[in-house]
Amino acid sequence: MTSAADLDLPLVASGKVREIYALEDDRLLLVASDRISTYDVVHPNGIPDKGKVLTGISVFWFNKTGHIVPNHYISATEGVPDAVRGRAMAVQRLEMLPIECVVRGYITGSGWKDYSASGSVSGIELPPGLRESQQLPTPIFTPSTKAELGDHDEAISFERAVEVLGDASLAGRLRDVSIELYAFAAGLARERGVILADTKFEFGLDADGGLVLADEALTPDSSRYWPLDGYEPGHGQPSFDKQFVRDWAAGTGWDKSPPAPEVPKDVVVETRAKYVEAYESVTGESFGSWLSRTAAS
Repeated sequence: MTSAADLDLPLVASGKVREIYALEDDRLLLVASDRISTYDVVHPNGIPDKGKVLTGISVFWFNKTGHIVPNHYISATEGVPDAVRGRAMAVQRLEMLPIECVVRGYITGSGWKDYSASGSVSGIELPPGLRESQQLPTPIFTPSTKAELGDHDEAISFERAVEVLGDASLAGRLRDVSIELYAFAAGLARERGVILADTKFEFGLDADGGLVLADEALTPDSSRYWPLDGYEPGHGQPSFDKQFVRDWAAGTGWDKSPPAPEVPKDVVVETRAKYVEAYESVTGESFGSWLSRTAAS
């Protein structure tokens, strides 16, 4: 794993998957590792090329969604050290907002569990009789808190998000922009035979107080992608993300507390294939094309 010493750059922050380094001109270098986490705990071994997939898909969506909201992406090559080419991007420094903006277009995952128990998700009442994985009448905004490393994100209501932010207008803007981003991306993905079931965005404010999309965008780590072919409500769906690792982890007897168990080789191989398939399905190009464009000069 690349370290601050390897890059000879000041380390600003380190998370479950990414490291952030300081660049000149008040820019940041966002480096996606191959680490993988389930239930907010990082496993001791990673998934080869995962960081490059995450970065490549993020760049694809940053380039596609700038007409909806500005984003922090600057370049995946200019100013990016050779040692992290393909898995890193130079980005704008922002004041990050303290909530995660989750949009659900289908009822699945923790949303399905909440709905099954209460008929609602994050305080939003949903129609009765929905089946697992069914498309919702309209996408819903279900924000969450940002967890510290090793802790779990906590779903909150829109009203609680207003309290956390201290600004009802900003909360409304986050909701509206998040839903617009989701709807645009879901439409494009569907044209390519992929369902975007749900996703999570993070935002920050620039020096002028403008809202900016940040972190990653619409990756397999922050989203559920399902193949359209074979989609059928009433049960869980195969997905282009780390669900393969989640399913394995759930069957190990692990109590979801640190330390996480090592991921077996066959699960690693299958998960890497799912990530690469996600890149190629969503972007419409080979993963090799991304590697070639960002190869060290």
